[in-house]
Amino acid sequence: MSSTTGVTRTAGTTGGTGTPGRSTAPAPGRRTSRLGWNLLGLVVFVTVGFPLYWMLNTAFKPAKDAIDPDPSLLPTGVTFANFRRALDIADFWGPVGRSLAVSVAVVVIGMAVGLLAALAISRFAFRGRKLVIVGILAVQMVPLVAMIIPVFLLLNDLGQYDKLTGIIVTYLTFILPFTVWTLRGFIVNIPRELEEAAMVDGCSRTGAFLRVVFPLLAPGMVATSVYGFIQAWNEYLYALMLLSQDHQTATVWLGNFTTKHGTEYAPMMAGATMMAVPIVVLFLLVQRKMAAGLTAGAVKG
Repeated sequence: MSSTTGVTRTAGTTGGTGTPGRSTAPAPGRRTSRLGWNLLGLVVFVTVGFPLYWMLNTAFKPAKDAIDPDPSLLPTGVTFANFRRALDIADFWGPVGRSLAVSVAVVVIGMAVGLLAALAISRFAFRGRKLVIVGILAVQMVPLVAMIIPVFLLLNDLGQYDKLTGIIVTYLTFILPFTVWTLRGFIVNIPRELEEAAMVDGCSRTGAFLRVVFPLLAPGMVATSVYGFIQAWNEYLYALMLLSQDHQTATVWLGNFTTKHGTEYAPMMAGATMMAVPIVVLFLLVQRKMAAGLTAGAVKG
């Protein structure tokens, strides 16, 4: 009896978690691997974040320090004169307002049309379905710079040159395929059985979509909308070629800092910082939905 008790006590105290002879500490190889991945993540973070840091550093430093041939990585002084100069050099709120209107219109129209198209491709079998999918992929492979002359000629013939409606339709040509393809991936990951169960309980197909599929699709729609908004907000080439100075957007407005006397780097970085504010605010408002949308469908079953 005593020998049995001794064996039991020995087995209970060998492992810290009740597993005899098994240590809970990570193996040396695993610790080394984790340290390597952490270092790699740190390198990627510094590489990606340094341009943003340099933009902010240049925006708040004195203008003379921005053109110093031996710049300092740390801030040498803080001034808001660059922001005042950026607001005085040209109209700021007009281009920002036009960029905001164009981006919002592109996202709203793109999501409305793209959602219906993605739903049709994902849930219905029709003749030419595979051809439509291949066409969507093929459109995304075409370089945007290759289409600028045909787009210019087409908008000129339609009387939409130098108009915001023309630039909105132009942006939809490359944002809509991305929207359709992305939303299709989210819809495919939602089981059909959920819709069928709702229809058995008395819902119509539209009701099943609105009550079952749409709430599950909301995070994916938010993630897709944010990326579409960023693409429309940051687009430069088409806005430069298809809009005059009276209708220029925020990205083209930054070109006012480059003159025949040189480039005013500090005010330009101040203007870029102000342009980044709407994107940052948008991310802060939808960051939870963004995280859910990016991971939707990662775990199935």
